[in-house]
Amino acid sequence: MNAIAVLSAFVVCGFTLAGLLRRRHALPMDHPNARSLHAQPTPRIGGLGILGGVAVAGVWLVDSTLLPAMLGALALAAVSLADDVRGLPVWVRFLAHFVAAAGCLLAWGIAGWTLVAATLAVVWMTNLYNFMDGANGLAGGMATIGFGALALAAWLGGASDLATFCAAIAAAALAFLYFNFPTARLFMGDAGSIPLGFLAASLGILGARESLWSWAFPLLVFSPFIVDASVTLVRRALAGEKIWQAHRSHYYQRVVLLGASHRQLAVAAWGLMLAMSSLAFVLRAWPQYTSGVLILTAVLYASIFLAIDRRWHGKS
Repeated sequence: MNAIAVLSAFVVCGFTLAGLLRRRHALPMDHPNARSLHAQPTPRIGGLGILGGVAVAGVWLVDSTLLPAMLGALALAAVSLADDVRGLPVWVRFLAHFVAAAGCLLAWGIAGWTLVAATLAVVWMTNLYNFMDGANGLAGGMATIGFGALALAAWLGGASDLATFCAAIAAAALAFLYFNFPTARLFMGDAGSIPLGFLAASLGILGARESLWSWAFPLLVFSPFIVDASVTLVRRALAGEKIWQAHRSHYYQRVVLLGASHRQLAVAAWGLMLAMSSLAFVLRAWPQYTSGVLILTAVLYASIFLAIDRRWHGKS
């Protein structure tokens, strides 16, 4: 693993965000709305630091296999930044998500129905990461722990460049956390959450394609985001709600609305992320227990969600 690349990502992200905050008045702001858990306008430009760090780390990498993922992430960051600053039609954003996903997967030789399914999975992960970026330390923590787990698994599998790339993403996200937790001086914004969701899915697929892990490994690692967003979407659809509208009905949002602080939510979420990553490594070491691990995970999430639902309905 290239330590210089990883350190570069951390340093570049930190210095970039510190420099941007000196010009706070000129930054695009995230104003409180129906989906928000914050009360004061906050700059939503943190993703630029993360992607800047990742781009600089990419200079140290020579594996051309990673280039489609990096180019796709940077393209999505540019589109998302334009959306943060000026606002873009929904169809333009979704078109960019599909083009980036399909282009990256095609470059890796994925075709046919596998391409269709994988593209949909990447687009869904791209968007759900954005859905889950709504509380201090949450998305940054998921990136640090999630990509850190991918880095370790890739390193154990002998894929040094992929391990370095994932570790660089985790390092940049860790630098971002300094500005986002416990008190948020800035938010990640779409320019960070959208590319990170894209990278989580695409690199997860790449690792499975290269037999570094099974399909269930990245699914478990990022399950704290995947399960909350997916269950919330299904629940709202079944209730006849307009699923494309802003809301505050994610389970992590309900935890804060029930009285938990952002710090308490983040610490609990980080614990869950670490637990899921540990289970993923158990599964990687003993794949014969895949069914049992997935059932255990489903029971755990169902228990957490039921407990939150009971308190939520008891409050109302």
